[in-house]
Amino acid sequence: MSTEGPNSSPMEPPPRRPKVIKTNQQQVFLYVVLTLLLSLATVWGGRAMLHNSETLTFAVGAPNSDEALFAAKLATVLKTNASRFRIKIVNNADNAKALAQFDRKQADLAVLRTDAKVPLRARTLAILEHDLVLLIGPGNKKIKSIAELKKKKVAVVAENESSLAFVRSILDIPDGPDAAKIQMAPPGATLDKLFAPSNGFGAVIAIVHASRAVRDKAYEQVAKRGGGFTLNAIDEAKALARRVPGISSETLTAGTLSTSPQIPDDDLDTIGLEWLLVAQSRMSPSTAGELARIVYENKSALGLDNSFASRIEPASTEKDAFVMAHQGAADYINDDTKSFMEKYSDLMYLGAAALSVIGSIFAAIYAKITRIAPEKASELSTAILDIGERIEHAHSLDQLECLQDELEGILRGAVIGLRDGTISTDGLDTFKLGYEFVRDEIGMRRDYLKRHAGETEKTARDESPAQHDDSNVVVVKTAQSA
Repeated sequence: MSTEGPNSSPMEPPPRRPKVIKTNQQQVFLYVVLTLLLSLATVWGGRAMLHNSETLTFAVGAPNSDEALFAAKLATVLKTNASRFRIKIVNNADNAKALAQFDRKQADLAVLRTDAKVPLRARTLAILEHDLVLLIGPGNKKIKSIAELKKKKVAVVAENESSLAFVRSILDIPDGPDAAKIQMAPPGATLDKLFAPSNGFGAVIAIVHASRAVRDKAYEQVAKRGGGFTLNAIDEAKALARRVPGISSETLTAGTLSTSPQIPDDDLDTIGLEWLLVAQSRMSPSTAGELARIVYENKSALGLDNSFASRIEPASTEKDAFVMAHQGAADYINDDTKSFMEKYSDLMYLGAAALSVIGSIFAAIYAKITRIAPEKASELSTAILDIGERIEHAHSLDQLECLQDELEGILRGAVIGLRDGTISTDGLDTFKLGYEFVRDEIGMRRDYLKRHAGETEKTARDESPAQHDDSNVVVVKTAQSA
């Protein structure tokens, strides 16, 4: 009877224990990338909200016009001050066409004189300049009233044809033969030439920038050459200001045009017009207020060489202003501009709450995908049951001891994992039940192997009887027969 030896069946290699610590490097990398992208998006969004470049279209007349030169100066100032605004200058044949473009909502900014047709949606940001209307007579002749000019040939000294239409409107002269008496003066013509008998002008109406008139020495030179002229008051100034929209009542102080001789020799009433920087009414108050601030704070840099816009003034915030101030400019002028915290405090609180929620979500996601994933205790039962299946294949106590060591190793790892948090208590009862079951199986298998080993040894002894020495018997028989 052949009996299988104790080491005749080699023990199968134990299966690899499942890893207790699990990390997902791809998820971690993806989360890091998403976090960086979110941070970049947040920074970009904040920069876009606080300092994003905004291009404003500025409609102007010819490139050498005052409003075009002012627009170029404003563009330079904005760039120098690192403002978020950029100016795109669009030239037109004249300022009237620029205002028409503005009226069609094709421009954000424009400059208008108050005798022009004011676009419906125009709102004032600043007063750039005042134009003075100077009523000048030849020699010592005084002009007592505006009505007196209807009987005279009048020369209009101005930079553009729009001033001619303005003079005819204040004189209330309709188109026709009488309107022909009001003529534009030839370019460069001086007062003494205009009052020469060959020209026959009985009066001159000069429309000049107030800032330029103060510096102009032409009036002083003409007065010193002899013959001279008389600067007349417009007594109807206040009445005209009430009757004609856009006209303002102005006062020329003594010595404005000349100090020696003093012209005028006393304060003098006249009328004037205003040059306004206007913006679309739909422009946001914050944008309008910021533009107004930049214009007011950079007056010296915005004045032209010919003195245009050298005395910039705040827009009129009165409700009866000829062109209403933009709400943003009015807020800045009246010091009602809200600070950054006042503007965005509610938004910041909402943003902080939103960021708190989003941060909590991302923190949870981060903790979920980057931490060491805890192994469920129930998952270790698979390894324990695998040991249990291999118990019946253990044909020696040495093989059984290997399985016992493996079982104890799993138990030891589970205890350490429960302490370190790498193993959760989920399914712990299942694990304990499996462990106890396999441990008992190993114990019964050990008893079986020990008992089987004893029976095998006894059987071997029983099946091997003591051998007798027949040689002695033969010897005896041989002796007897002899």
